[in-house]
Amino acid sequence: MSEPIALSLPVDPQALKELSIGDVVLLTGPVYTMRDAGHKRALDFLEDNGHLPFDLEGQILFYAGPTPAAAGRPLGAIGPTTSSRMDFATPALQKAGIAATIGKGKRSEEDIESCKEEGCVYFAAVGGIAALLASHVLESDLIAWEDLGTEALRKLWLDQFPVIVAIDTQGRDLYRLIERGASEV
Repeated sequence: MSEPIALSLPVDPQALKELSIGDVVLLTGPVYTMRDAGHKRALDFLEDNGHLPFDLEGQILFYAGPTPAAAGRPLGAIGPTTSSRMDFATPALQKAGIAATIGKGKRSEEDIESCKEEGCVYFAAVGGIAALLASHVLESDLIAWEDLGTEALRKLWLDQFPVIVAIDTQGRDLYRLIERGASEV
């Protein structure tokens, strides 16, 4: 296994092109959290205004609903949400400028094609270790949609947050590769 790749955020599109499925990446810098309800609002804003809200262009969306601050950290826990729940919005948001997403689980064929067409990456985070992942969050700021509770749009500042490239800019999909029984990435 190769050494993890350190990636500073916001992400450089060229750096995304250099990633391959199976790469372990440590993310440092800002990301935004959104889940189902936030995606619906972002899509509505995009349709009404022709662009993404809150300077989301070129940013990474983390499918997560963090818990309130605890244990001296800005968040008690933060774990990835099942990404397929956001499949209804991902292609439109990527076309509008989202650079990458973080979640868990397989994506639709349409989302894979969107990663390829738009030069985006899908990062998988490990589920079940939300308290450990929260130790990689330095700061959490509410940006919008406070009425959504844990699904509010938040900006997090990450420090060496561990993820794996699950879909790369070439449209290669780690989940489907494993399903086919491939032993090497």
